[in-house]
Amino acid sequence: MLKSRPEPTDMALITPRTPAGTMELLPRRQVTFQRMLDTIRRNYERFGFIPLETPVFEVADVLLSKSGGETEKQVYFVQSTGAIEQGHKPDLAMRFDLTVPTARYVAQYERELAFPFRRYQMQRVYRGERAQKGRYREFYQCDIDVIGKDSLPVAYDAEMPAVIYSVFTELNVGPFQINFNNRKILLGMFEALGVTDPGIRILVLRQVDKLDKLSREDVLNLLTADGIALSAAQAASVLDMIGFSGSSADTLTHLDRLGLDNELFKEGVEELRQVVAALIAFGVPETHWRINLAIARGLDYYTGTVYETFLTDHRSLGSVCSGGRYENLAGLYTKSKLPGVGISIGLTRLFYALEQAGIVKDGDSSVQALVTQFDPSLLNDYLAIGAALRQGGVNTEIYLSPDKPAKQFKYADKAGIRYAVIMGSDEKAKGEVLVKDMVAGTQVAVKVEELVGWFKGAIG
Repeated sequence: MLKSRPEPTDMALITPRTPAGTMELLPRRQVTFQRMLDTIRRNYERFGFIPLETPVFEVADVLLSKSGGETEKQVYFVQSTGAIEQGHKPDLAMRFDLTVPTARYVAQYERELAFPFRRYQMQRVYRGERAQKGRYREFYQCDIDVIGKDSLPVAYDAEMPAVIYSVFTELNVGPFQINFNNRKILLGMFEALGVTDPGIRILVLRQVDKLDKLSREDVLNLLTADGIALSAAQAASVLDMIGFSGSSADTLTHLDRLGLDNELFKEGVEELRQVVAALIAFGVPETHWRINLAIARGLDYYTGTVYETFLTDHRSLGSVCSGGRYENLAGLYTKSKLPGVGISIGLTRLFYALEQAGIVKDGDSSVQALVTQFDPSLLNDYLAIGAALRQGGVNTEIYLSPDKPAKQFKYADKAGIRYAVIMGSDEKAKGEVLVKDMVAGTQVAVKVEELVGWFKGAIG
């Protein structure tokens, strides 16, 4: 005799829970997050960027071709249960950023693309980091990149902060500042100081990145300690150059006065000068950007301009938007030279930071009108009203259960729906409805044939 399937009450319930390092939001908070995504997308498209999506996983040897080290330790590999049973090693891996997949994409479809290739990409990425507050294993990145064929003018380096200024201004996150520098300046200085080992240069740049968090003396000690071992004079020269702070004009003058006879250094200063001039022409006020000679960026493939963006009132949150110029990121996939420049908003982390700072709140529902059901015999009228509102461009939900009015209003309030449409037999006889504003607590009588026009005036 077959045993019957146990009822849920016969089994221990599984505790519902999300994996560590993921962000899951309640509906009204999700509305806020989605509207931030929409704002970023709208601004990216306003500047002429086109959308791109790539698979959530890539062929492992393609994705990991340049990573190695710590990056590879954080990669999630993908394997089917069948492959596991057969003892196969995983040949797919989940993307850990959007830049490497874009490099693969451009190399793969190079002949079909128009250059300069301007794309935006807003997708989740995955890293096996230790989950902690503000750091996620699954998170949204919102990237823009411009990739050229053989060459790419420095003016594009100025376009990146111009786009970010537009985005963050519309996001209304409070005062912010885009910091930028040029890695050629630091690398040219290393050449002038006789620091020739590429590995040591990278280590120095990583320590320089900490100047906003540590004191000058602490960074000086790091630069002269075992593992880097700059001389005291070399370390002091590095910090003397990057420790300067002033207006863009003053900073450029400071760099000129250093008098370093190094072509790479001079090239970096000239590119910085061009970025400043173009930013001013773009109309971005200097209150929202500055040259910061301590900005180095840790990723090895940045070769020129680099960016970090900070919320002025929440500097402790660290950079919320970063990027830079790279000369040939797709070099592992094609013999063509494809220089580019890009910048990325880590939206999940930014959203968490804004939540903690009390800047983001629950959003109103995307539903603009709730047609309530006061009299079940008028259900067809409610359906017709809802259809007319939707045809008129009003996002409309119809409450299809004949619950008490108080319960329906409570639902609208909790769901964040601002306007409730009411019709009883008296309103039906008059050819009108009542529209209740759940926020203001007021209501107004509107003729049925004028309802769409009323809503367009109310919601804009």
